[in-house]
Order: sequence, then structure tokens, then C-alpha cells
Amino acid sequence: MKRNKQIDIKGALVLSSTFHFLYSCARACILPFLTLYLRYLGLTPSMTGLLMSTKHLISLVWSPLASFLSKHYDKRRAVITGSLVCSAGAALILLLIPSTGVETLTSHCNISHLNVSPTEELIDYVRVVGSVMPTTHTTIVSQSAAHESSPTETTSDTVSSAVSMSKATTYTLQLQHSNNVTTQWTQVNVSVANHSIGGERNSSESHHGASNNSPTKQQQREKDEARLEFLGNLKVMDVQHQLFFMLLIVVSIWELMAAPLEWTVDDGLYEYLDFVDASDRYGSTGVWGLLGAVCGVSGAGLLVSHLDCLIGSHAPRSAVHFYSYAAVTTLAVPVVAFLPLYLNKKRSRSTGLFKALQLVRGDLRALLCAATAFLMGLAGSAVDDFLLWQMQDHGSSELHMGLSLAVALLSRAAFPLLSGRVSKLLSPGRVLLVGTACLALQCLYYSFLWGPWAAIPVQVLSCFSSGALWWAVQVQCEDVATPGTERSVRRVYQALSLDLGAGLGSMAGGFVVHRFGVSVLFRGVAVILLLWCLFLPLLQWKAPRQRRINYSRLLAADTSEVSESESEQETDWLEKAMEDDEQ
Repeated sequence: MKRNKQIDIKGALVLSSTFHFLYSCARACILPFLTLYLRYLGLTPSMTGLLMSTKHLISLVWSPLASFLSKHYDKRRAVITGSLVCSAGAALILLLIPSTGVETLTSHCNISHLNVSPTEELIDYVRVVGSVMPTTHTTIVSQSAAHESSPTETTSDTVSSAVSMSKATTYTLQLQHSNNVTTQWTQVNVSVANHSIGGERNSSESHHGASNNSPTKQQQREKDEARLEFLGNLKVMDVQHQLFFMLLIVVSIWELMAAPLEWTVDDGLYEYLDFVDASDRYGSTGVWGLLGAVCGVSGAGLLVSHLDCLIGSHAPRSAVHFYSYAAVTTLAVPVVAFLPLYLNKKRSRSTGLFKALQLVRGDLRALLCAATAFLMGLAGSAVDDFLLWQMQDHGSSELHMGLSLAVALLSRAAFPLLSGRVSKLLSPGRVLLVGTACLALQCLYYSFLWGPWAAIPVQVLSCFSSGALWWAVQVQCEDVATPGTERSVRRVYQALSLDLGAGLGSMAGGFVVHRFGVSVLFRGVAVILLLWCLFLPLLQWKAPRQRRINYSRLLAADTSEVSESESEQETDWLEKAMEDDEQ
């Protein structure tokens, strides 16, 4: 009785919802805009894709492993707190990395009121700095990566494009003959190399004076030659590759710090609610997470667009996203101390991910749903990584981007209000088909953007391309899962979509954008999804329907509907199970 008095289900739900709201808000402040910052630093699309792919693949491996270790050693609260603090610090380290000089600057201030000449505008608002490129010509990276011009044309167009600078117009300039940033990077390598050479010479001379006939003299000389060769390779490496490897290290550390958070929190809160027989109410926290993401992405875009004229000439505007992420993450730290985390040591390991994989592999319809989730993650990563590039190329500011992403999240959050009517009209298999078709239509629309606000109307389709599709996956999880494995099966689908599919999609998307452009990427993704829409109904029709009784739904049924006699009770249960299976 004392234990029951200490249980506060409502308070636990409020705390968990508050944490999900703050954490989702913090992630939305930075993650959607991260590729824009990588573009500002000077990474190519292929490098950006590899960086984001590494981030997803680290999460795929490290999230379940860290969750298992935190549960095994009963350190969930310490892991959550450390993950919040360290991830905020790791994100701020990215601001210390200098740009290669290949910068993308978007001005939203009205420069027509400034009493300066066109030449001064070019100097003040467009930084033309050096960049080590494979070619020796001066180039201008324009809106389309596929558009190329001759060296003389690009040189003459540089000044004219800068003079015609207007509101919400993107300029990315690369100049070979400026050596400011190149010298800044190469001096570090030269100084390190000279220091190493001098130190090695002094040590070798002292060695030589002490013992001329030392047997280790040849080995020491080979080691010195290997070190000099390594330093020489660093010195000849161009600026972009140096930047890429430095960002790869920092982003990997950042993801290692942030990846354990979501799984560890979900496990602790779910086991607590399951302990008090309220696990069915845990789904309400997901809605608060979506609302927090809406506030984060729209608030960050609004803040950056208003601070543009104040900090644009002193610091990169993208720095506001990192500071916002760190600030909101810090607000979530005190909430961790009050989170009701419960450790269920009696939960069997057989109900883990391996058993969930076996259940999915043994059902053909579950495999089709898994393939759809994989394609959804692949297409979603292309949209997440390069949609803002496409919008920026067409004059969109962070305000337009934030509002566009907020509309998409709100549409997804609104689907639970329509799920009852949709379930009566369409089966889960048909909902998968409709969701995939809507996502293909969105990708096709993104390839034909024409203005700053053009991407906003089509975001309403996210209600079906994301919300309805995940609802169909949820129904499939309940059908294929046995009692106690529902969350594990759901995580299998999430890992296939959000981590594996997204990782491969980011890698492939980066190379496609680098070679053909963003528009070609979106059109290619739309074609792949439309082809899957053609084959999916045929495969579902040939897939055998397994008549499975879902006892979890039966046990949750109202007791008033149960018959009085035992024979009639068993008959009612079987009929109800058959009806649920037919739906």
C-alpha cells in the first residue's frame, strides 16, 4: 500500500512530456540546419553526405549498445545527464573549426539604403577567399551544380553578380588567388613539420653522440622517415579534405555523446509506466516531442533571420543554431533529476531485438513493411540533408525554412486526429501505399521550386507521407509482435528507417548532388518511390495472410463485453480476434 501511495502516474507523464518537449526542441534548433552550416564551411555535397551518413550509422550501432550497458550497470540517470551535457559541449566545438573560404552567405538586410559603392558592397558583404581546388581556374558555384562556365565568363560575372545582390540571394564564391585561409591552414602543418624535424634532428644528433654503433639506430631512422612522410601528406592535403576529416572527428564524438539519450530515456520511462500498469499512456509523450520540434525549428529560424543584420558581419548566422541547441539542452538537465526511471531486472532477454528480427523475418507482410520503412528513411534523408540547400538556392531565408519544416511537423502531429476515419476507409497496407505516393509527390515538387515560399504548401502532405506511414508501421508491429516484444519490433522498423536507410540515403544523395545537382536527386528519389508504389500492391496480394490472434488487444477489451459463460467467453474472444485480423 505504501508503494501505491508513492506512485504518481500523472506527474510521471508530465515530467516525461516536458523532457521530450525540451529535448526535441533542442534537436530541432540545429539538426535541420546542420547541412547548411557544413555548406557554409565549404564542404562539397559528397563530403556532406558522407558526414551525415557516418552520423546515422554511429547511431545505428551505439544507441542499442549504450542502452544495454546503462541498464546492465544501472546508470541510466548518469548516462542521460552526461549525454545532455557532453553533446551540448561537442556541438559548440564545431564553431571553433575555421571555414575553408568557400562560403555561402545569404543577406536579408536591405542594402539599398547603404551609401556605399558597388565595389565596397562586394568587399563588405561577399568574402572572396582562397580555396585549394582540383582546377586552377576561378569558379563560381551557382544555383545548380551541373551549370558550368568558362574561366573568362566566371571572372567577369563575379563583380556583376555581387553588384546585383538583392534580398534573399545566395552567393557562393571561390577564388584561387587569395591565400588568407589557405595560409592559415598550411602554416599549422609547416610549423608542426618543422618542429618535428628539428626535434628529431636534435634527438638523433644526441643519440649519435652518445652511441654511434647503437643497434637501434636503423630502426630510429626508419621511424623518423615514416613520421616525415605522414607530416608531408598532411601538408600537401588540400584545405577541404583537412576540414572534412576534422569535422568527421568532431561530429562522430558529438553523435557518440548524443546517441544513447533517446533509447535510455525511453527504456526507463516505459518500464516505470509498465510497472504501474500505465504503459498504454506512454504514447502521448510522442506528440509533445513533435510540438517541441515545431517550436525549436520555427523559433530558431525566426531568431536567426532577425539577428542577421546584427551579427552577419561579425559571426556566421548559423552559430545561433548551436547556441540555441546548447541553451535548450541545458534547460533539460534539471528535469532529468526528477524523471521516474525504473529498472526492470526481471525482463527476459529473449524479448529483445534479436527475437524481434526473427518475427519480422518470418512474416512476408512484415518484410514488405520493413522494405517500405527502409525506402522511407532513404528518401527522408535526401529531403532532410538537401532540401534546405534547394530552398537557399531559390532565395529562401532561415525564416522560410523554419516555417516550412514547422508546417510539416504540425501536419504529422495532426494525423492522430484523422487515424480513426482513415482506418475505416483504408487498410494498413493501403495506407503504406498512400504514404509512399505522397512522399514521392513531395520529392518531385521539391525539384521544381521557384521562390522562397514555394516549399511551404506541399508540406501539408507530411500528414500522410510521415504521420500515416508511421501509423501503418505501428499497426504492422502490433500484428507481428508477440506479448512483450511490441517495442522491440517497433525499434527494428525505426532502425531500418531512421538509421540504416537514412545513412545509406545520405551517402548516395551526397554523390548524386555533387555530380548532377539537388533537383536531379529529388526527381530520382521520386521515381524510385513511384516504382515501389507499383510493385507494393502486387507483392502484398501474393503475400500469404497469416491469421494471428492478438491477445494483447483481447486482454485490453472492456470486461462488460465478455459473456457470462466460459464457452461463450471463448467464442467471443475468437470472433473478436478474427475481426481484428480481417481489418
